[in-house]
Amino acid sequence: MSVKTKRVAAIDCGTNSVRLLIADISGDDLTDVERRMEIVRLGQDVDRTGRLAPEALERTFTAMRGYAKLIREHSPDGAVPVRVVATSATRDAANRADFVSGVRDIFGVEPEVVSGDEEARLSFTGATRGLAGSAAETPYLVVDIGGGSTEFVVGSRSVEGALSVDIGCVRLTERHLHDDPPGAEAVEAAVADIEAAMDRVEESVPVRTARTLVGLAGSVTTVAGIALGLPAYDPARIHHSRIPAERVHEVSARLLRMTHDERAAIPVMHPGRVDVIGAGALILDRIVRRYGFPEVVVSEHDILDGIAWSLA
Repeated sequence: MSVKTKRVAAIDCGTNSVRLLIADISGDDLTDVERRMEIVRLGQDVDRTGRLAPEALERTFTAMRGYAKLIREHSPDGAVPVRVVATSATRDAANRADFVSGVRDIFGVEPEVVSGDEEARLSFTGATRGLAGSAAETPYLVVDIGGGSTEFVVGSRSVEGALSVDIGCVRLTERHLHDDPPGAEAVEAAVADIEAAMDRVEESVPVRTARTLVGLAGSVTTVAGIALGLPAYDPARIHHSRIPAERVHEVSARLLRMTHDERAAIPVMHPGRVDVIGAGALILDRIVRRYGFPEVVVSEHDILDGIAWSLA
């Protein structure tokens, strides 16, 4: 009996980027139709002001209007289900109703400002669906390093423990890494925030039981591209690559020593990540160091894929 194919559209609106996945799902297979990403920095100054800036909202809505057009082009009968998920920056904002109404006008659906636990579950599903899941590699520790938060999720076939903590590449950059390059004291202050967050994680998530570290999102994939020495960003080369711990340490230290122009000249660097990649790499570095993982398995599939699977 043939398996019916279902087309779905998933939108992930984070602190730094807004992303779209239009996919066809058939049984256990997910096939990309369109996968897009725009850096919009929705979380600009949210950590300081507690509000979404008007210009950040407009950047986000502009990108979303383009995504809505793509969805219409790929759904001639108008029957494609759409799910819009918003994460850390929107959870924290006093004026998130402005975001909700704008998204509703664009897509005709209510955006879901999900909890950290739900964000973690979706990230875990997206990241691990394509992994072997052998006894030698599980449980996984999945870390999704975003702009405003990082999700720590432990599980094998399902989530055994998860926590979202307020450390992300945008948030830590705005808090501490103001100079170019940042000074030693600023880096130490950022490290202190990361370590305090991991203290909280260990109180409720069995991270020490994990055998494999799986890293998600743009900070991790960018570090992987640099570690692999790629001449341009190549998702196929990056997906499921295994980056040794020593290379993570080297790349992180190097990024924190570089100036803005030097980081911008790195072939795999997206322009929207230039000013925050140091903080993102530092978070990954501290996770690897604290838990002693020999490598990180890098996934191009993450919460966006989890959102798509939730529509299947």
